[in-house]
Amino acid sequence: MATRQLHRLTALKIGKLDVPGHYPDGGNLYFQISESGSRSWIFKFTLRGRSREMGLGPLASVSLAAARAEAAKCRDLLRDGVDPIEARKCKQRQRMLELSGPRLFKAAAADYIAKHRAGWKNEKHAQQWTNTIATYAAPILGDQDVRDIDTAMIVQVLQPIWIKKRETAFRLRGRLECILDAEKALGHREGENPARWRGHLDKLLPKQNRRKKIKHHPALPWQEIPSFMKELREQRGTAARMLEHLILTVVRTQEVQFARPEEFDMRYRVWTVPGERMKMELPLRVPMTDRLVELVEAALPGARDGWLYPGRKKGKPLSNMAMLKLLERMGYGHVTVHGFRSTFRDWVADCTEYADSLAEMALAHAIQNESEAAYRRGDMLERRRKMMRDWAHYCSGQAAAVIPLGTMPPLWATDGSC
Repeated sequence: MATRQLHRLTALKIGKLDVPGHYPDGGNLYFQISESGSRSWIFKFTLRGRSREMGLGPLASVSLAAARAEAAKCRDLLRDGVDPIEARKCKQRQRMLELSGPRLFKAAAADYIAKHRAGWKNEKHAQQWTNTIATYAAPILGDQDVRDIDTAMIVQVLQPIWIKKRETAFRLRGRLECILDAEKALGHREGENPARWRGHLDKLLPKQNRRKKIKHHPALPWQEIPSFMKELREQRGTAARMLEHLILTVVRTQEVQFARPEEFDMRYRVWTVPGERMKMELPLRVPMTDRLVELVEAALPGARDGWLYPGRKKGKPLSNMAMLKLLERMGYGHVTVHGFRSTFRDWVADCTEYADSLAEMALAHAIQNESEAAYRRGDMLERRRKMMRDWAHYCSGQAAAVIPLGTMPPLWATDGSC
């Protein structure tokens, strides 16, 4: 950066200039006259191979001496490898932060949740955000200015639950990172995000064994399903019918809990669960067996407020807790509603020749093999219809051959054995 021949201009010379152009004063400082006649100061420089121009202000408010003094500061920054334009922007942001007053984390978190709520797939997700922030982060970060939150504070929030509540802690860390990233984008804080994981918190927090604490839902052995279903059919009330519906279709709780009458095509015997209610956010077509048709036809006259299985509260479907309480009353409090999906999966594996892909499709599980997922287009509805018919027969205690294999006898019998 050449600084030879400094101070080439004088106030008298500047006053006589009237032709548009750039007039050097030396040391990267230029006096500029634009085509419109405006007169101002420009600092030109090249840093890391990039040429830039930085305006220092109009002649009317910045004198020659002031422009030279500002140019000298810029040259000092360049010598240290600092971009003068970026340095000025940083200084302006800092000044704005000082003038705007504190931006508390609790306000930042509330704003973030409010802005993103509409894009989340359900209200439960938003509630999880609110609850984890309020329970674990707010006591430590709530009244802190977001610009003051540092790594030590983030570790203080996460460390107590990092091992004991592994999944909650990991999700909370991601939520803190999102909130602080948003605050930086809004100009409320600067610097690196203290909640970032790679190359930062992964060096400070112990490694989580993500396979260590997989918790399986207690399930009823498939051998006991026929006797259980016989007892279930003897139970009265909406909860019993909704649970039977769930077992026959092996869907998740919310998929049957929020079922609507218009989702059932009785002519083609197909129940279409919309994507917004599915874990994978893709619609699922469920083949309807004879017994399921009976259940739906019996439930339709009592449908209310848009729900196939309405609850006691106006406008609400039956609570998912109703099925759990029913299981307790029946003496099956040791199993969960979700566990019946495992019961079905074990039955398919142990007692039938149906392909794993059919069972996985019925359970609406994600396809783990990326190549297979890319090429699979259909949902094997009619093949699944046969499988679900056999599942319904087994649940009712009827004998049936799953897949004819020459002269082989049925693969399972009425006594609950393969």
